[in-house]
Amino acid sequence: MTSAVQDRLLQDGYRRCAEITRRNGTTYYWGVQLLPRERRRHVHAVYALCRLADDIVDDQAATAGRSAAEIGSQLADFAADFRRAVTDGSADPVLAAVGHTVRTVGIAPECFDRFYGAMAMDLTTTRYETWDDLLGYMEGSAAVIGEMMLPMLQPLGPEAFAPARALGFAFQYTNFLRDVAEDLDRGRIYLPQDQLRRFGVKPVDLGRRRVTPQWRAFLAHEIDRARELYRAADRGLPFLPPRSARCVGTARVLYSRILDRIEAADYDVFRTRARVPTWRKAGTAARILVTGP
Repeated sequence: MTSAVQDRLLQDGYRRCAEITRRNGTTYYWGVQLLPRERRRHVHAVYALCRLADDIVDDQAATAGRSAAEIGSQLADFAADFRRAVTDGSADPVLAAVGHTVRTVGIAPECFDRFYGAMAMDLTTTRYETWDDLLGYMEGSAAVIGEMMLPMLQPLGPEAFAPARALGFAFQYTNFLRDVAEDLDRGRIYLPQDQLRRFGVKPVDLGRRRVTPQWRAFLAHEIDRARELYRAADRGLPFLPPRSARCVGTARVLYSRILDRIEAADYDVFRTRARVPTWRKAGTAARILVTGP
């Protein structure tokens, strides 16, 4: 492949990665607008890879009528294609861009091993008994994403590492609290079972998507847990360059507002999907660009 052809392939790949991010992860998309273009496209590439892998196991239309073994085989093939893209390049534009990002930025390959391991867990595990059990899953599906993104933020010291992981946990748990109904449709519950019992949330009420006083108390408790993760993540902001801190601060503010929306809906995550409007995301990004996080 000539240099000119390779350049066009990468340009096309990064364009597609940006589109995947814009279409599926608008909060990330608006947050990373505050980064320089070169680093921004690397964030898009990592997001796109994770999204495509997640869709293999989560997209209901694509997985309908297929066995866990068949889906697992497809995931393994995708992971193998990714690894080849990192070492040898790829004719697939998105994988070519992702491989280029991993090589350029220097993301540790074992991060992706943990990520693919978590995706494979979705094929066999549908419940998590305790918070620690759920953290074990999120280690590969969330904390590791923070580790992957950190090099693009050019941290000023190792003190940024643990907060980056905490932000990954916070983002994903916010998703879980928002997407309870969607996950129920897939036969999964990403909530600590022991806490559901502690607050008296009955399986029949959860299955029928009833917003009971017990459910409200449980969800209020779990929202507090998510906010504690955001506070832990905030401790990393002083260890990021100003532009990176604004990027992270924007994403953090926008994502944490989902929790506010859940509360405003009286904890009804079954009939109302908590969203932050696009105009507010753009306005928040503009404000933080000027004033800081």
